[in-house]
Parts: sequence; structure tokens; C-alpha cells
Amino acid sequence: MPDLFDDTPTPDVAWFPDWLSPSTAVSMMARIIEEVAWRQDTMGTPAGRVPLPRLTAWQGERDAVYVYSGIRNVPDAWTPAVGELKAAAEAACGTRFNSVLLNRYRSGADSMGWHADREPELGDEPVIASLSLGVTRTFDMRHNRTGATQSFLLKSGSLLVMRGRTQAEWRHRVPKEPRVQGERINLTFRYVTSRRTSPLLKSLDL
Repeated sequence: MPDLFDDTPTPDVAWFPDWLSPSTAVSMMARIIEEVAWRQDTMGTPAGRVPLPRLTAWQGERDAVYVYSGIRNVPDAWTPAVGELKAAAEAACGTRFNSVLLNRYRSGADSMGWHADREPELGDEPVIASLSLGVTRTFDMRHNRTGATQSFLLKSGSLLVMRGRTQAEWRHRVPKEPRVQGERINLTFRYVTSRRTSPLLKSLDL
């Protein structure tokens, strides 16, 4: 029976731990590593610009330009495997995506700091579908007002969909895990509009 007096906030997410079969996840990861044009961007810190602790790529429709951490992402065209996964994610979420941020975590030393995807071009209540391939990594969420946390172990083939007020009320991260060996690729499908009046720069901590 649920606790009627438990008012701990929970994020508006849908969690599909076995969205892809293990064999499909392995195949898709190999294809994506091969076909995607990975790059090593830098980000601004008080000590100056430093390399992001992961490799990235941005794909999507031609006008789906996205800015974070002082990085202006002009989309590459959809590659075949990414396009297939986009169509499957759209069917699962009942919405359309026009872009994807790909993050390649080369080991447990690669990470993403606390942040929320709150840029104006994502809209007020964006749907962001996060697909994981490769080694399992921890995904932490923290409520802005209360500090309440929730964590997921994002294994290969899992899909986590963030929606509603999640970006406005929560932050999330992928912490460093030095003992983790092996690579993880994360694809976060989203819909970017042209509703941008000035760059809003987001800092993703090391």
C-alpha cells in the first residue's frame, strides 16, 4: 500500500530497462561507434576552457542548432543506425524528435556534471528520450527545492524518458565511476525549436 503521508517528490519519467534486446544493443553500439563523427569539445570553467570529459556528436534536421556550455552544435545528418533508433524512440514515446545528442563515455573516468536541459529551444516541458548502450552507468537525479534524489542504473538497451516538469524541477548527472571499465554510448533524443532570442549557456560540471 502506498504511504499517504510520503510527499517526497518524484521525477516525471518512464523507465524501460529492457527496451532493446541484448543482441540488438550490442549491434547498434558497434554500428554507432563506426558511423558517427565523434569530437572532443571544450567547455568554459573558471580556470579557462578544458576538454569535455567525454566525446560527443550532434545529429538532426538542418535547423536543429543547439547551444550549451558555450558550444554551438550544428547538426550532422542522421546516420543509419541513429535514424533507426530515432524512429523506434518516437514510436515508444508518441512524439517526434528532430535531433539527438550523443555522448560517448570511454571509461568510468568520463562523466557529466549536474545540470538540467532548460534551454528555451527545448520548450517548457520537453520530452527527452535517453537510450543507453554499453556498460552500465549510474544516472542520478536531484530535486531542486528539496534535494531529494533518485538514481537509476542505466544498463545497455535501457530507455529513460524524461518529460513534464522534470527539467524545470530536477537536475541530473552521470558521475565518475573510476572502477567502471568499458564504454557507454548515450543518445538523448529531443525536439529543438527555433525559439531562441539569445544564447543561454549551460555549464556541465567536470
